[in-house]
Amino acid sequence: MQPKVNILFIEDEQNILTFVTKLLYGHNYKVTTAITGTEGLQLINSICPDLILLDLGLPDMDGQTIIRQVREWSDCPIIVISARTNEHEKVKALDLGADDYIVKPFSPSELVARVTAHINRYERLISKNGEGIQDKNEVVETGGLRIEKLARRVYVDGKEIILSNKEFDLLLFLASNPNVVFSRDQLFDRIWGVDSFGETSTVTVHINKLREKIEKDMSKPQYIETVWGAGYRFK
Repeated sequence: MQPKVNILFIEDEQNILTFVTKLLYGHNYKVTTAITGTEGLQLINSICPDLILLDLGLPDMDGQTIIRQVREWSDCPIIVISARTNEHEKVKALDLGADDYIVKPFSPSELVARVTAHINRYERLISKNGEGIQDKNEVVETGGLRIEKLARRVYVDGKEIILSNKEFDLLLFLASNPNVVFSRDQLFDRIWGVDSFGETSTVTVHINKLREKIEKDMSKPQYIETVWGAGYRFK
């Protein structure tokens, strides 16, 4: 059976590169590799991978630069694999648009599970986007906010607001469940689809980004409300 999914792994440590390539190939994934950021960006543009595994400490550039550039035009899942354990580094990578963050050394089974989860989620997203014509059941509207589910577009008072993939998923989930309080753990599990391992701070980052984009008054949110000690709800 030929591998169906093409994963790009950008990593300068040869032993990790070889190990992960063999590991994923054993699970029927095709893996293309790059040892520099420059080479990685060239491959991203030429092969359009289905998922990117990315080390941050590359010899020619910081991996965060790659995340930033890719997110200018693609929602392809990006999983960071890094030895950086500082929470600030993790939050910054997630804030830039990474979908997940795995700390070295990592469990092989955990890596495969996370890759599979993100690939499946992305394939469902692509499939859903091609399902057909938008109808009224696929639109959420309230108080000047309009969310078009299939088109994955958001408007506030008629003006389109550009959201990242995860920002859209988070907003749609909350708006589809109004007045229900969800904890950060529940939102992370629902939107990211993998165990949090303490990374629920990314939920706060994405909520803040959403508010900056859709709220008229950050001090008095019209849509996403913080319930102190409990989580968030859509009003």
